[in-house]
Amino acid sequence: MTDSRRLSLSKDKINILLLEGVHQGAIDYFKKAGYGNITVYDHALSERALEAILPDVHILGIRSRTQLSDKMLEQATKLVAVGCFCIGTNQVALLDAQKKGIPVFNAPYANTRSVAELVIAEIICLYRGVVQKHMQLTQGQWQKSAVGSHEVRGKTLGIIGYGHIGSQLGLLAESLGMQVQYYDIDSKLSLGNATGLNQLSDLLKRSDVISLHVPETAETKGLIDKAAIAMMKKNAILINASRGSVVDIESLASALQNNALLGAAVDVFPEEPESAKVPFESPLRTLPNVILTPHIGGATLEAQKNISIDVAAKLVRYSDNGTSATAVNFPQVSLPVKTGVCRLLHIHWNKPGVLSRVNEIFSSHKDNIVAQYLQTNAQVGYVVLDVETEQPAELLQQLKGIPETIKTRVLY
Repeated sequence: MTDSRRLSLSKDKINILLLEGVHQGAIDYFKKAGYGNITVYDHALSERALEAILPDVHILGIRSRTQLSDKMLEQATKLVAVGCFCIGTNQVALLDAQKKGIPVFNAPYANTRSVAELVIAEIICLYRGVVQKHMQLTQGQWQKSAVGSHEVRGKTLGIIGYGHIGSQLGLLAESLGMQVQYYDIDSKLSLGNATGLNQLSDLLKRSDVISLHVPETAETKGLIDKAAIAMMKKNAILINASRGSVVDIESLASALQNNALLGAAVDVFPEEPESAKVPFESPLRTLPNVILTPHIGGATLEAQKNISIDVAAKLVRYSDNGTSATAVNFPQVSLPVKTGVCRLLHIHWNKPGVLSRVNEIFSSHKDNIVAQYLQTNAQVGYVVLDVETEQPAELLQQLKGIPETIKTRVLY
């Protein structure tokens, strides 16, 4: 891919760091876009190792293991953007990144199908007792029986969190003959024949299977606790493929041991091992009526490829022309590609008078502003200016002098 514009920092000088085995699709996308200075690790780095390398990184790509704290961001003096090659972004100090003028991008929809398919498989396996029957056979026991084995057709699936994953799960479940109901704190349009419920307690009481698809927030932490489990049917199944903090594991283990629930499938845990070398510990490990998976809901090759291309494309667009659309912590601006102009990016605290001072600088130089794009949120403003000028370096220095400036640069 060629680019006739003269970039203020040539692409071969932009350092890209990709951690945790980001899919090859991202690397290929960056290279096709002209970025060749890419460092790749197939694992997360220690805090000390990451702090040592961050000062020279312009674009950082991580997954869920890397914790990007405010302290870490302080070391990243050249960092322009962060890509989370996953759904969640809670591993990044988003507000601190915003304060430093660093947009964070993710891929909230790229692994939707993979998670939904895993949940469907777990529902069927739990109702048919597949795990127990498999273990019996590996021990040489031939226990052919229909006792305790059920079809999923006619069962009621309750979905907590009716977003992209929850709604697609509902459609797949309907195709199996299940009745679908859901609860969400926001008003959502029902897909298929799904029924929205106004109270979480109603969903807990009426559902044969309950599947969680909520983000990690203060409101969702411990959402499924002892009291919530007590509301469920005695033969209900609980599935958590959302966030580990949503379910009180001790209460769940107790309910399963006492046959208060038929079974459970858990893909995410409050504490997860940092690597394959660290043992996994959980009170659910020894229970026969659970399916435990190591946070693999979105871990299919198809999903990882989709995620890699999705996030890499967002990072390239931001680096190439300043487009911040879909950033999770940043004012969102979609920008066209312009030629024959100088494009400057100015990130500032959202306070009255900043834009006036920006425009005064260009007016004093009698530079023509061809186009101006501005978006703000409560804390930060992001303005992009396409200008006809012969003195970008001087303009940049004056923009830096505005007291509310967080970060500014000449893009091309």
